[in-house]
Amino acid sequence: MKSKSRHEQVCVLVARGRTKNTFVGLLGCGRITKKQLDKVIGDKLNPSTVLCTDAWRAFKTYASDKGFTHYRFKTGAERAKGIYHIQNVNNYHQRLKQWIMRFKGVATKYLQHYLGWFNFMDTLALDTDERSIRTFAVESYLHPINETNATIPLRKMIA
Repeated sequence: MKSKSRHEQVCVLVARGRTKNTFVGLLGCGRITKKQLDKVIGDKLNPSTVLCTDAWRAFKTYASDKGFTHYRFKTGAERAKGIYHIQNVNNYHQRLKQWIMRFKGVATKYLQHYLGWFNFMDTLALDTDERSIRTFAVESYLHPINETNATIPLRKMIA
């Protein structure tokens, strides 16, 4: 089986804090760009943000442009710089990949929904006290879902 080239792969951004607060979003296909990063996560960061990323060049230039403190970690190199590391994200990626493999392929137009589903399940695993479960049960009925197959447009994932 031939593996997909970089321009055919969908890039998923995972941002995870020390307290396990997690954001997961689709960046698009191909190489990561500063513009994509800003569009997907720019409003979730503040000037005191410290970015810990892998070695993609777009992260370095994005952090520099925004004035963020930035620590880059190359695959196979050092895993920590003082208190900073990307092991929370790496661990999340591993669990996400294992979970999504059970579906034997997910359509790109539904991928964000699967990411949200996994993120919810992952968060629920961390927060299983009786009050949290009761709150989830009530809140799950408060937000109606009006989308159907007929109302979801067929379009490219990200223009």
